[in-house]
Amino acid sequence: MRISITVFALLLWILFSADRVPARTSEAYVTLLYGDEFLLGVRVLGKSIRDTGSTKDMVVLVSDGVSDYAKKLLQADGWMVEKISLLANPNQIRPKRFWGVYTKLKIFNMTNYKKVVYLDADTIVIKSIEDLFKCGRFCANLKHSERLNSGVMVVEPSEKVFKDMMSKVNTLPSYTGGDQGFLNSYYAGFASAHVFDPSLPWDVVNSRPVPEMERLSTLYNADVGLYMLANKWMVEEKELRVIHYTLGPLKPWDWWTAWLLKPVDIWQNVREKLKESLPGTGGGRNPSEQLLVKFLYIFPLCALFFCYYQSYHKVHRDWSTAFCRTSICDCIRHLFYKYRTSIGFPAYSSVGVASSSINSNQQFSIGAHTKLPAYLGGTSVLFCFMAAAISFGLAFIVVPRQVMPWTGLLLVYEWTFTLFFIIFGGYLHLIYQWGKTTENQSIALSSSTESSDYDSGKGHQRQASNCDMALWFYGMGMAFLAIAVPSLPILLGITALFAKLGLMVGAGLLLASFMTYASEHLAIRAFMRGREDRHQPRTRNLCLIC
Repeated sequence: MRISITVFALLLWILFSADRVPARTSEAYVTLLYGDEFLLGVRVLGKSIRDTGSTKDMVVLVSDGVSDYAKKLLQADGWMVEKISLLANPNQIRPKRFWGVYTKLKIFNMTNYKKVVYLDADTIVIKSIEDLFKCGRFCANLKHSERLNSGVMVVEPSEKVFKDMMSKVNTLPSYTGGDQGFLNSYYAGFASAHVFDPSLPWDVVNSRPVPEMERLSTLYNADVGLYMLANKWMVEEKELRVIHYTLGPLKPWDWWTAWLLKPVDIWQNVREKLKESLPGTGGGRNPSEQLLVKFLYIFPLCALFFCYYQSYHKVHRDWSTAFCRTSICDCIRHLFYKYRTSIGFPAYSSVGVASSSINSNQQFSIGAHTKLPAYLGGTSVLFCFMAAAISFGLAFIVVPRQVMPWTGLLLVYEWTFTLFFIIFGGYLHLIYQWGKTTENQSIALSSSTESSDYDSGKGHQRQASNCDMALWFYGMGMAFLAIAVPSLPILLGITALFAKLGLMVGAGLLLASFMTYASEHLAIRAFMRGREDRHQPRTRNLCLIC
């Protein structure tokens, strides 16, 4: 009977204490999470700690902004989740993102642990840092000659120290407007502290007086910002312990960062090894985003297919009819003349067009007295660049930030090309309709030599040339240059950020020049084609450019 009562009491204790996970060790790794945005960073950080063989507690302090799903996922990953209330930032002048950073000071009050190693969610451990637990009462890395960085700290929790901090948060200045500035004021003499020596044996550490402050080597807080400046680490790379991704918006979980900063590869390699602790979370995936990513892949393709559906069948039907009516030699001859007459490179100015814009069976011969709208070229160039900017901006917005780098890059290209095709294609269609409504006062039509040699199947030629070679030439040219701009640094093996950006700017200028010429030329062709077709009845066509 007594055994049954004891077992029942034990079960009740387990049931009511399920939300309070007791400490398993006297030392712990700690991080903070204010919202789900940094969730993937915490997951990768925990994985990197466990990969070093550490068995110490991993504690994540979460605020009200963290979802229940995120808490369950972190617990499944092996984190001990502790809910905390936010400490208000007393500084009136501060960055908006610093609204809750003073909460970090609560690690000084984690008195259920003898010592804690605090790591920001944008850090990653690449080699064991167990020796940090030998550090004194407070340890941090010194940056910018005299400022400590609070991204990696070793703290001996003390209720007395915490209360003293709370009594001074409203009086001590903060040069950053956040916790880091406050800690620099609180530990005013930190710059002159001795450097932590991890090689000291434990018996020496236990026998000496505990230092109040010690400075950590850069090995324990390697700043990606400094790497960016020199394209190398300031210390021996093989000795690195912790990498800190400090560059503001360039966080390693954002897909575009991997294409700019080489050290992000280390972070991504750890991410890919994340296990599926909850369904659909392997490799750092978000189950709620998987359906969205599939939709983002399929929708642009469906839109393009829908746009060309009717015109494809119309052209295909006319091609089959013409093929049945003519010989094989005539078909080959037709393709030859279509290729020769489809591509033209007119030199356009506001006064006139120096060379002719050619279609499949007629050539526009424009005299010196002939004028296109004076603002057509400039307006077309401006609209082309606006369409490109809008397309890229919308694509950048719709693609989830934390997808894998290749996934994000392919989706952005797919959506940018599709949106640009629709927007600029619609503009060319309007120019075409404008040309159809313009009276023919100064344009004389003269039959070209080539088309007089071959005038069979004119209706077929007109339909087949709707989407002519020039359109494909310029379209594929712009697509190729757009892909080449970010690819050149990779192909040339350039990893330095500034050199990479410089090369991308140079390639971008080439792309801009090509877009300028192409947009001007295509607008002229659309306008002139409209003039040619002004007497033809309007037909419904879903292909905006044709």
